[in-house]
Amino acid sequence: MALPKERTYTIDDIYALPEGQRAELIDGQMYMMAPPNRMHQRLIMELSFSIRDYIRNKNDTCEVYPAPFAVFLMEDNTNYVEPDISVICDKNKLTDKGCNGAPDWIIEIVSPSSRKHDYLTKSVKYEIAGVREYWIVDPEKQRITIYRYEVDAAPMIAGFEQPIKVGIYDDLEITIADLLE
Repeated sequence: MALPKERTYTIDDIYALPEGQRAELIDGQMYMMAPPNRMHQRLIMELSFSIRDYIRNKNDTCEVYPAPFAVFLMEDNTNYVEPDISVICDKNKLTDKGCNGAPDWIIEIVSPSSRKHDYLTKSVKYEIAGVREYWIVDPEKQRITIYRYEVDAAPMIAGFEQPIKVGIYDDLEITIADLLE
């Protein structure tokens, strides 16, 4: 007996979702997104402001976008993500709909419902797509996992109390605990 064929979703299916419902699309599989909690939102806000302030003070041209912000990772219609924070340095990737291609730096704040997705599925997809740096901020475990794909280094793990040097910038360090004071 043949197994039923799994449906392959497209970006059109994402845009057809009911108002207020969010999902991501990886290789044609749809992943529904649960509403974030307060700590999740606070981390997004504090990190986004910190990065934005650094960029402004340096007169840098990169741009910071917190979720929801559409990222079309590949040149196909079966991959669509909404990273918690996207830093894009190539303005040619930006359109009115979002970012076409890989952001330079992505930060995901882990939620209980997104743990496996953030650590495994997205990590692989982001590396393949050409993301330069990927941070997984895990409030429950009070740690950050840092991937620097452009230097092909092993992932690093740091606690919230440790300063983390941002790989795409020479002189930016972020200590998560300082942002939450």
